[in-house]
Amino acid sequence: MWLLLGFAATIAAAFAGGTVYFLGPAEAPGREAVVLIRPGMTLPAIARELESQGLIRNAQALVLIAKLNGHMASAKAGEFLLSSGWPAQEILRVITTTNGIQHKVVVREGLPWWMAAKLFEAENLTDRESFEQASKNATLLQKYAIPADSAEGFLFPETYQLPRTQADNGTAVVEAMLREFDRQAKKLWPQGPPPAAELRRIVILASLVERETGDAAERPRIAGVFMNRLRLGMRLQCDPTTIYGLGPAFDGDLKRAHLEDAQNPYNTYAHAGLPPGPICSPGLASLQAALNPEAHDYIYFVAKGDGTHEFSATLDEHNRAVNRYQRHRNPEAYQSAPSQSAAAAVAGAKPEAKPAAKATVKTPAKTAKDSKAKEQKSKAQKAKDAKAKNAAPKDSKPAQKPQTKPATTG
Repeated sequence: MWLLLGFAATIAAAFAGGTVYFLGPAEAPGREAVVLIRPGMTLPAIARELESQGLIRNAQALVLIAKLNGHMASAKAGEFLLSSGWPAQEILRVITTTNGIQHKVVVREGLPWWMAAKLFEAENLTDRESFEQASKNATLLQKYAIPADSAEGFLFPETYQLPRTQADNGTAVVEAMLREFDRQAKKLWPQGPPPAAELRRIVILASLVERETGDAAERPRIAGVFMNRLRLGMRLQCDPTTIYGLGPAFDGDLKRAHLEDAQNPYNTYAHAGLPPGPICSPGLASLQAALNPEAHDYIYFVAKGDGTHEFSATLDEHNRAVNRYQRHRNPEAYQSAPSQSAAAAVAGAKPEAKPAAKATVKTPAKTAKDSKAKEQKSKAQKAKDAKAKNAAPKDSKPAQKPQTKPATTG
């Protein structure tokens, strides 16, 4: 009996010593390594990968302590910075209780989906094709009650911290952005969002507001201008909508032919009403402006060159503003948006890269409201005036703006 007890004690001591050895640090002082855990990997497969990289001494020992701690199904997908100088218990803790390496992506307001996709692609979180497919995934859109066949406009601009999994990260990225829109929307509609058609209308209008000004104080006023035009049956004549319809291939040179192209469904010079969908991802302030537009009589606005606009209620007033701020401006001092350089620097992009910056100035609205007589004209007469105005020669484009157009505002 004593022999048996002694033998058992020896075996137990050997087992304990072996366990301590195999669960201890694989190396001293240790080295760091980034390990990718792919979605669906089992813990035994993860353990074998860690052993093959020399981060743990024995895969079976790691599996054993995972079983004892109830962590067999707790490993997370992503990248993890581990050290061969850590004991196996610490490595298990990191891969089962932390989110691993997070990649920061700053998505600023006013980006169309393809520019947002480019930002995530730069961090190797997804590629443009996967991002686009996910943004049109009917199941995902239905999950977040998006009232459209695309997530454009609902990809909320925010700073994201996401893991890299080398799986279908397009879906993970788009879902993160839709989840953020849903979270932000609760600030506007605490009792729940409006009906689908109204939500879509607000997001479309907000996307126009976002692209039309960089001055937060002007957003409700610009939303009011667009609402007045819609009420009067005037075309919105919004450059950024036309530019959006030209797609990613647009070279920054907006021509008169573009404004006259009725084949572009987003051309609000050729088509009445709101465009068929949002043209970018608006921020919360633009959504608030679209939800509560300022009440006024303005139907025109022109860029003043300091990042703000001059608003007018009549065509005569507007033309005077155009002469003052556009035809006689100083190109070197002209600024499209307040603090544009600073904002771009925060976003990690050059100022010129800001999409549809308010560098663009607009063509005069083609219907007149410059006198009481004109205000009483029939819609048919206004349409006739609009046609005549459209046929008028356009002014030269601003020299320094990437997306220029005629030097008058709609």
